[in-house]
Formats: sequence, structure tokens, C-alpha cells
Amino acid sequence: MSETSAAVRFENITKRFPGVQALDDVSLEIARGSCHALCGENGAGKSTLGKILAGIYEPDGGRLFVDGREVAFTGPRDALAAGVGMVHQELAFCANLSIAENLCLAALPSERGFVERSELSKRANTMLAEIGAELDVSRPLGELTTAQQQIVQIASAVGSGARIVVFDEPTSSLSQVDAERLYELIDRLKQRGVTCIYVSHRMPEVFRLCDAVTVLRDGRHVGTRPSRELSETDLVQMMIGRAVSEYFPRPRRTAQSEELLRVDALSLPGKFEDVSFTLHGGEVVGLAGLVGAGRSDVAAALFGIEPAASGSIRVGGRVASVRTPREAIELGIGLVPEDRKRQGLVQSESGLRNTSLTILDRLSRFSWIDRARERGIAQQYFDRLRVRAPSVDTVVAGLSGGNQQKIVLARWLAAQSKILILDEPTRGVDVGAKAEIHALIGELAEQGAAILLISSELPELLNLSDRILVLRAGRMVGEVARADASQERLLRLMAGLA
Repeated sequence: MSETSAAVRFENITKRFPGVQALDDVSLEIARGSCHALCGENGAGKSTLGKILAGIYEPDGGRLFVDGREVAFTGPRDALAAGVGMVHQELAFCANLSIAENLCLAALPSERGFVERSELSKRANTMLAEIGAELDVSRPLGELTTAQQQIVQIASAVGSGARIVVFDEPTSSLSQVDAERLYELIDRLKQRGVTCIYVSHRMPEVFRLCDAVTVLRDGRHVGTRPSRELSETDLVQMMIGRAVSEYFPRPRRTAQSEELLRVDALSLPGKFEDVSFTLHGGEVVGLAGLVGAGRSDVAAALFGIEPAASGSIRVGGRVASVRTPREAIELGIGLVPEDRKRQGLVQSESGLRNTSLTILDRLSRFSWIDRARERGIAQQYFDRLRVRAPSVDTVVAGLSGGNQQKIVLARWLAAQSKILILDEPTRGVDVGAKAEIHALIGELAEQGAAILLISSELPELLNLSDRILVLRAGRMVGEVARADASQERLLRLMAGLA
């Protein structure tokens, strides 16, 4: 590829963090006007490379070229001035400010020192319209769902007029319908000559969107190939260095087992109404629905984060009060939340402390915690889940998304929860970690746990669930047995089509 046809050229890029070689002598080119995928396992260096291009990190060595000109960014503002924007996997906004204020934060319209509110709203609505989104721009960002916040972030990057946009796992919290809208947007950007660099773990979207694929492994460039020359199997082998199936088959239950959870007419005004279902030991029940359908709200109610206003919950055949997470934990209910960073982990604490968080009462006597036993339990689950970390004392903020998710799961394994609510359990994890989590879900079900699996990835629901419940606008609209389920049928139920 000639310099004139390359929008971006990385030349011998090296980046090191304390204890980690994130990138090691990486060189590659990205064609102007193309959509170019960066793939690899968590910790392979994909996001780091994208953040170097976006001016968030400075490389320790090597050179970076944009449109044939060598650049050295000292911050995101420099990168944006050169026409490079980024859509982050982890949301980076001010939750207490409005959508409009967040979208225009870099250049608030003002007159005589006062913000021009009408112009602010006009600009924000224009940026949202650019990607086909409709939101009330006066709403505080913190009131939005994770998916809606992701949409605002995309509008911010695209609306800046960037000629090169780095998308870091942009669909990780989007429903299939919202993801399709993003795909159409990227197609339109390509037609306008915008270069898209796409970091993703999701194989179907890589092949749907991308002209070329670059694979990184352990910070090194494994190879770059046109996507039309690759199969999914080829790409997985390049990423992890071995063949692996994305999904692990799980032996089906042959007999009905004990009912562990029964939900009757559960309602929370404004969130969901009249939700009823059962969970049996050894069963994986999927919960499907579009963003805003109420899936995560039901999970929060069952775990006591936002208790339901009416209806009943029975655990093991007995009526249960679940008004707080403590009560849920005492009943044997565990929750892996949708947003692990904000809701699932204490980022500043170690893997050991995060794992033992729910069982400190079992580990203590006369207010003294048995530290040796705590360490032994944490190490047991680190080994079982193959957490890639220097030790159980490693602070979780420095770990990859897949390893952070494993630590959230380790907490509930340590608590020996019999009812597990998994809300987007493989969001933002690589194909290897995803396969391990899928295998773990099957293993836990075989051991008698009852699992409620909430996922925006329909293939995940179809492959893992015994049956699938469908929510639409806060109401249960259908239940589909595994044998009768298909993506088309679920999408029709989710969207309300005949």
C-alpha cells in the first residue's frame, strides 16, 4: 500500500505499562476510506493501539503517520485537530450534565459569558440526527441506559467531523436492532470517505463491516489480511494460536428438577409490569428484549437493588422478601451486572478482596477475618477460572475486561449462589474468554444452579438456553423452547411483529 492510499501508518510502535509490554514493534497500514478491524484476545494491545492513534497514550517508540504526514499527539485535542476521533468501549462522559452539554462540552456556545441554551440544543440534536438517534437532549446523561450513553458517545465522535474514527467495541452494550443501525452508519461513513478502525470481539460484525483484519497477540502484530480471504475459524486461530469453538455444547437436562425461583406478577411502575416466570435447578433460561425492554430492571428487582412494587418472589418454594442485595445474597441469589466497572467491581481493590466481598461473614470470627482462608478461596477460583493476573493481589482496574468479568463470576462461585442472574456476561470479552464463560455456564447448570441469562447476542441465547423468555416494553410477550427458537422468531417477538 502506498503512503498516499494509507490514511494511517503505524511504524514500529512500542508501548509499555508497569509490568506489561502492551505493544511490541507493531507496524501496519490502514487504507483510506476503509473499515479496518483490529482483533485479538483481551490484553493483545488492540485498544492501546487505538488510543495511541486517538492521542490518549503516547508511544514509547516508533512513528505514527496520518495521511502521509508524521504526527506526535500529546492529547486527544491534537488528534481531533488532525481529524481523528474515538468511540470508547468504556463510557467517558459527565453523568451529572445533560446530553447536550456532554455533546458540546469542548465548545459550548455562549454569548457574553452565558451558555446559549437554544444553540446548545440545536447543535446536540444535529449531532444525534447525524447517526439517526432521537433523544431528549435536556436529560441528564446519568439517567440514560448504558446503550443510550453509548449512542451519545458515537454521536460525539462522528459529529466532530473526524476523517478517521476509532470504534472500540461500540456494540458491546447495544441490542441487535441498535447494532444494525450502527452498521448502516458505518457504511454511510465509508461512502463519505471516512476511515473506520474497528476494535471488536464479535466475529459476525467483523465480517459484516470490515475490508481488512489485523490480528494482534500479546502486543505483537500476527498478520493483516483482507476479510474476504478469512473464515471465522481462520481468524480465531490467528487470535489465540489454537482452534476453539465459540460455543461449547452443554448436555441437555433429561428430567425436570427442583424449582428454585418463581416470580409472579412482578411489577415496578415505569420499568416493567406483570412479569412471571420460573427457574429450575440445572436450567439456563434466556431473557431477550430490545434495549429499554426492562431486562436489566427485572434483574435489579430480583437482586434487591430496585425492589419491585408489587408481585411475589418465591425461593425454594417459600415466599421471599428481596428488598436489598444483602437479602438476595442470603437467599442464594447472585448478580453479574451489565456494567462490571460501575456495578460489579471495586476498581481500586485487588482481585482477592473483590472475590471475598460477599463471604466475609463466613470468613470471620469475633470480627477477625481469616486472611489465610480468604486467600486460599480466592486462589482456588482464580485457578478454576484461569484468571490471567500476576497474583490475587493485583488491583482489578489494571486487568483486561475478560479477566475482570471472571473475578465477578468468582465472587458468586465463592458465595455458592444457587440462583445466578447473568446480565450480559460476555460483554466486551474476547473469543477465548467468551468460550470459557460459556463453558462455565454449562458447568454450573450441570451442578444444579438455576441461571437467568440476559444477553443482547441472540446466538449466545440460542446456544446456551433451555428456553428463552422475551420482554417487550416491560411486559413478558413470549416464551420459546430451545428447539423452536431462531433469531428471526426472537426478533419478531422483541419488535412486536406478527
